[in-house]
Amino acid sequence: MRKYILIGILAFMASSCGVSRKIEILEKCNYSIKSADSVYLAGRDVSKLFKNNKFDLNNVPGLAIALFRKNIPLSANVKISITNPNQKTAVINQFDYIILIKGQELAAGSVDRKISVESGATGIVPVQINSNIYSFLSNGKTMDELIAFLGGTNSGPGEKKSLVTLKIRPSFMVGNKSIKYPGYISVEKELSSKMLF
Repeated sequence: MRKYILIGILAFMASSCGVSRKIEILEKCNYSIKSADSVYLAGRDVSKLFKNNKFDLNNVPGLAIALFRKNIPLSANVKISITNPNQKTAVINQFDYIILIKGQELAAGSVDRKISVESGATGIVPVQINSNIYSFLSNGKTMDELIAFLGGTNSGPGEKKSLVTLKIRPSFMVGNKSIKYPGYISVEKELSSKMLF
């Protein structure tokens, strides 16, 4: 009986060490937002919503209906860069994410694919965002800020910047068990409106 208890304790300790090492590797990786493109608001390409160099909501005919239904779909392709400075490969089996603009949640979701980043390498992970941003835009101040941000997409002094926070919660496998990282890794970036197009 003691033999089985000892084996169980050793297996638990080895598993705990493996989890600690994997967490340490993920903590030391550098995460950033590389780009954002193919941004659609209520089914319309945001890059085509400009008239006379100004963002014009009249170019989104479905927006009034979307507001009435409290369902304003936003979709975008965001590329996340993961740089691994560790001596060992960083492996993520899945991750949850939250994207916030000026502290207010814009989108949340998860990416269910295995990501391996070799030692000293950088991996680019495409994330397809699909979100209902009604609650985000129902705040008048937030909507004004978003319109001002989108209106600065043309080159020159009109360029706008906004603080974007990306929160990532990776999962990794230990044996056949999925372990979630204890909390979110936060990445803050000043995103330029020029990056969207």
